[in-house]
Amino acid sequence: MPRYAAAAIEPSTLPGDPTELHLRISYDDGLCDAPQADTLERWDVAVLHRRRTHHGGDGPAATNDCTDADCPSCTVEDVTIGSMAFYRVHLDRGRNAYWAMEEESEDLYETAQVLLDPQTGSFTGEVSELLEYVGTGLLVMDRVTLDRQWRGHGLAVVLATEAIHRLMPGCRAIACAPGITDLSSHRLKDRTEWDRVNAKIAQGWERIGFRLYRDNIYLLSPASQDLEEQRGELRGRLVELGAIWKSATS
Repeated sequence: MPRYAAAAIEPSTLPGDPTELHLRISYDDGLCDAPQADTLERWDVAVLHRRRTHHGGDGPAATNDCTDADCPSCTVEDVTIGSMAFYRVHLDRGRNAYWAMEEESEDLYETAQVLLDPQTGSFTGEVSELLEYVGTGLLVMDRVTLDRQWRGHGLAVVLATEAIHRLMPGCRAIACAPGITDLSSHRLKDRTEWDRVNAKIAQGWERIGFRLYRDNIYLLSPASQDLEEQRGELRGRLVELGAIWKSATS
């Protein structure tokens, strides 16, 4: 976590205007009066692309993607092209967070084993010394996935950074463990290539301030200047990609 598709660094032609991407962040509250529910919150993020389809007449040739936002002959729909999953872990309420994470999933348990004290469910003393006191919770970035045709342009980092900004208030740390889930690429059967792709993915998260702590668990402070500065640069990159796409399709 976060897990990625194996082809994430391969260049490809974008299938649409990247500036039309947006996020829908949701939390499904089961209204459970239980310590587990008070400790762990799963937040799901849908990555949506706003697609404008132009209908210019009869026949399939008259229907195509449109770049004119004000075109009266267009229909607009939001198409899901990816998803993310985050966990907000409250270390100061509900049950012991260490064991709540162990019960939820193996990935969360691996994070808990590195960052939390099993006796108290709080950050270990060593971890606490690394973190500024800007909150009490832990935000875990668990999954980041984009459809294959949208990979290869650094969009996962752009989109995840925006989601992090929405979800990090009240948290003292953000954690992730870069890895790959899409093993469909035969080239990744080679260990050297596997390591290279994993390293490339980790570099993307290091760009916004994540730093390796231990056992492939990366930490980021919500107070990090890297995070704030890179957010602006990444938004600029999104605008550049949009300009390139429009130039190529005009």
